[in-house]
Amino acid sequence: MRNLLDFLSRHGHWLLFALLEAVSAVLVFRYNTYQGSVWLTSANAVAGKVYEGKSALTSFFALRQNNGQLTRRNFYLERQVEQLARLYARATHDTMAAERANIRAMEQYRLVPAQVVAGTTHRADNLLTIDRGRADGIAPDMGVVSGMGVVGVVLQVSDHYAIVLPVINSRSRVSCTIRRRGYFGVLRWYGGDPSVAYVEDIPRHAHFRRGDWVETNGYSSIFPPGVPVGKIVEVYNSRDGMSYRLKVWLANDFGSLRDVNVVTDKGAAERVQLLKAAQDSLRFKDR
Repeated sequence: MRNLLDFLSRHGHWLLFALLEAVSAVLVFRYNTYQGSVWLTSANAVAGKVYEGKSALTSFFALRQNNGQLTRRNFYLERQVEQLARLYARATHDTMAAERANIRAMEQYRLVPAQVVAGTTHRADNLLTIDRGRADGIAPDMGVVSGMGVVGVVLQVSDHYAIVLPVINSRSRVSCTIRRRGYFGVLRWYGGDPSVAYVEDIPRHAHFRRGDWVETNGYSSIFPPGVPVGKIVEVYNSRDGMSYRLKVWLANDFGSLRDVNVVTDKGAAERVQLLKAAQDSLRFKDR
């Protein structure tokens, strides 16, 4: 105690000076509009730089894991394409037919790279925000994918950002099929574990097994065919007993998801216009 009192007696004037300076600064910035706005702007700028640095640091440490996933995924896809091309060529005696078909199927799609800047994973209605918007050609109802598989569908857009409805949202519906089996169903998420969803309406006569992959079927203009959705881990009966309900381990880890691509379909506008014309024609005939 004596040492503390000695310290205060020797340096008390400096402590009093610092206290008065702090009080003066608070009074200046609180009761003067201009100084207050300068302080607020400077504080926001500093906070923004801090968050930007934190985001960059997090992204840096995640690069190794993401690159490893992408490398494995690319290797898998290359082997699959090579095998399919070989089988197709053997069946048709046309070594270039598979390559031409693959090119034609993908020519209508374009990928716009983006990054997830915000999102949730444990709510019933999870949403993601990506750093691409209207200025980058993004529009509602476009599909979003990652190097591992399906992410979701664009819900709303602004000039430079977009809100994505991920598959881990209770309102999400993704039409999909069991790979190499040909049976179709609808992917839904019921909350809880963000790594698990369910495929409904698989017919009772379907033949498949645990470990089979579920992927997009390409029947809509949102996703190309063959984009991975997840892997079957359990099989249940539906409530009415008329179909199967599949528990699927999702391909994406939404807790660490960052790099994505928005899938834009070059022919979507033409198909929508044609469908609208057909609907208008039917309404005209009904009159």
